[in-house]
Amino acid sequence: MKERLQAFIGKQEGFENSRVESLYRMPGGASKETWSFDLVLTDEPAREVLPMVLRINRSSPLPISIDLEQEFLLMKEVYEEGIEVPKPYWYGEKELGNPFYIIGRIEGETIVRRLHRDDEYETARRVIPAQMGKILARIHRIRVTGNRFNFLPHRTQCGSSALGELSFYETMLHRYAPDSHPALELGIRWLKTHLPPSMGQSLVHGDYRLGNIIFGSEGVRSVLDWELSHVGDPMEDLGYISIQAWRFGNDSLPIGGVGRREEFYQAYEQGGGFPVDGKRTYFWEVFGNLKWAVITILQTIPFLDGSSESIELASLGRKTSEVELQLITLIEGG
Repeated sequence: MKERLQAFIGKQEGFENSRVESLYRMPGGASKETWSFDLVLTDEPAREVLPMVLRINRSSPLPISIDLEQEFLLMKEVYEEGIEVPKPYWYGEKELGNPFYIIGRIEGETIVRRLHRDDEYETARRVIPAQMGKILARIHRIRVTGNRFNFLPHRTQCGSSALGELSFYETMLHRYAPDSHPALELGIRWLKTHLPPSMGQSLVHGDYRLGNIIFGSEGVRSVLDWELSHVGDPMEDLGYISIQAWRFGNDSLPIGGVGRREEFYQAYEQGGGFPVDGKRTYFWEVFGNLKWAVITILQTIPFLDGSSESIELASLGRKTSEVELQLITLIEGG
């Protein structure tokens, strides 16, 4: 791995004299392998060490994800817009076996339970909901007209982004689920009868939650994991961040277990986001639970079919029933 990685980087303009050091695989990463390394630029006197991250597609990528090249191109676009993302360097196709990209490494923490628990993140817990609201507003205000994001999915049906997304995940459920899920079918039926009116489209992160940020004691440092991004209804992100699975037991604080909806919505609107409507975000919270339930099913397929021995993927499949319970609870309350 190290030799092939170094050979690839050595072919990049301006990096002919460089050396890969301290390469190791990072924990986590259900959809991709993630590796950390330092790139030492050996030209004198401009010797420099660049912290880097390598992300490699697993052999069975998540079927709802955009491909790795699309994700890399998107990260370049949002990085140029000043959004808090790692600096994208290079995309590669076959040099390491599977598609991969290399981005700058941003130091910090990603484990949400530590944010909830550790004293050093007391300030971060207080400021992160508003920070994430403001960052999301800036993401949604990136211009999507013209051909700029033609490489991303635009799922509409009968002029409705909501119906387009719902139909997509219904198809994924029926195509991949190894057994029946009546609770999810009930959720699909409820969503079809509560479709919100169409509104302007925006860039949607698609997986916007605390588990996909890097944070420090001062709060958010970077937004990660753009593989579910698409062009659609911006309220999808606002509903998704609220689902129960991301609260880790702190249900009184629905924004990741650290914040209230009101402060998140206020920061989002004040940051230039779209007007927030409670009925619309409720629909997208219900949808977010359906979406996450389908993802848990998809994640466990490689373990069930023997193509992966990942215990993490197997454990994600055990969470489906928890999400189904929350989905039914929301439907009863709606």
